[in-house]
Amino acid sequence: MRNSRALAVTVAAGAFIGLAAPAASAWDASTISVSPSYVSRGGTATVTVSASECRTGGHVSSSAFPNTPVSWNGGAATAQVTVHHDAYVGSHDVSVTCAGSTITKPAGITVIHGGVRGGLGGSSATGATPTDMAIGGTLVAAAVIGGGIFWLRRRGEAKA
Repeated sequence: MRNSRALAVTVAAGAFIGLAAPAASAWDASTISVSPSYVSRGGTATVTVSASECRTGGHVSSSAFPNTPVSWNGGAATAQVTVHHDAYVGSHDVSVTCAGSTITKPAGITVIHGGVRGGLGGSSATGATPTDMAIGGTLVAAAVIGGGIFWLRRRGEAKA
C-alpha cells in the first residue's frame, strides 16, 4: 500500500514536470537578444526573438525606445529599434509581446552617453562635430607655426 502511493506520487510529479518543462523553456527571457547591447542615444539596435509565438506578429517595447512591431524572418522575429534621444543613461528592460503573452528581459539594453565602450579606443556613431574639427585644426596650426618659429631661430643661431 505504501509503495503504490509513493509510486503514484512519483509518476504524477514526473508527468507534471515532463509536460510543463517544454512550455517553460520555449518562451522565456532567454529567447530575447539585443545587438548591440550598448547603444548611444539616437542609435539603433536589432532585437531578435527566437520564439514561434511571434510568427503571427507582436511588438517589442522598452523605456529606451518606442513600441516597435516585429517581423518574422524564418526562424526568428526581429525589430529594428531607435533609442530615444532623451533616454536616461543606464540599463533598460526589453519586453516582447507576442500571441497575447509578454516576456521581459531585465537589463536587455544599456544606453550610453556617446561612443561605444571600447576600452582605450572606441568609436562614435556620430563622428566629429564641427567644433571638434575647429579645435583640432587650431592645435595642428599652432604646432606647425611654433615648430617653424623654433626652426628659424635655431637656424639663425647656427650662422652667427
